[in-house]
Amino acid sequence: MPDPAKLAATIRKATELNRATPGRNGNVVVLKNAEDVLVVGDLHGNLRAFKAMLDRAEMGLNPRRHLVLQEIVHDVTADPDTGRPDLSHRLVDIVCALKCQYPDRVHVILGNHELSELTNRPIAKRGVPLNELFKEGVERTYGKGAEAIHASYMEFFASMPLAVRTPNRVFAVHTIPDSRDLDAFDPSIFVTYGWSEEHTRRHGSVYALTWGRDNSPETADRFAGIADADFFVCGHQPCDEGFRVANHRMLILDGTDPHPGSCLFPAQAPITFDDLVAGVRVVLR
Repeated sequence: MPDPAKLAATIRKATELNRATPGRNGNVVVLKNAEDVLVVGDLHGNLRAFKAMLDRAEMGLNPRRHLVLQEIVHDVTADPDTGRPDLSHRLVDIVCALKCQYPDRVHVILGNHELSELTNRPIAKRGVPLNELFKEGVERTYGKGAEAIHASYMEFFASMPLAVRTPNRVFAVHTIPDSRDLDAFDPSIFVTYGWSEEHTRRHGSVYALTWGRDNSPETADRFAGIADADFFVCGHQPCDEGFRVANHRMLILDGTDPHPGSCLFPAQAPITFDDLVAGVRVVLR
């Protein structure tokens, strides 16, 4: 077990680095000097998939490559009836250490599961209360130090950017808002730091960027104008094959089993949607 005091220090350092990431303007990180970007689908504590993504990223061999992660908490296969615990906090610990190792090149964008932790809004899969299981997993691992570690996790989640933008107009974001939320969407959320409680309420702008499930081409076109982007690389929605082409602007990745997916694409050169799709790789068992 990691020393709780040392771990808390690592999480705090990663939180500070999130806020000070070069290129961060408000809640969006602009990758001005990146050569290419590897975006990973939702991980939900999947250490096997995370290792495979790190192997693909080869961060040490590619000094201008950036890694974008999302949805690192809540093991969706956890089940109290079978005794399978949620130990997804272990991935949070590793990701914080990775952020400290590559402070300028590792980015973790906010997902709806991190938002549910921050807002204490219950979230469940198949009737399993994931928030409760996450906290129980932290307590199981860190005992008396669990409360302080859990509080550190909340600070880390609150420091996450909402999106990552490349110079060639690709926007990595957990999801795009539903059509009904676009009229009231507040684009200033991109250029301000942090967010208000109103933004996190149901149908608020932060909520919309983490919970939306509208895959229509019309909605993607409208949001492209708001976000000043051509293409979106997202997560949030399960994909049996590890990825899915949602429409002519939106690629969805899923980092969970059985086939975790990621997308590697150039950050500077002009890019087509077909180029994005060509950059997808799926981990096969």
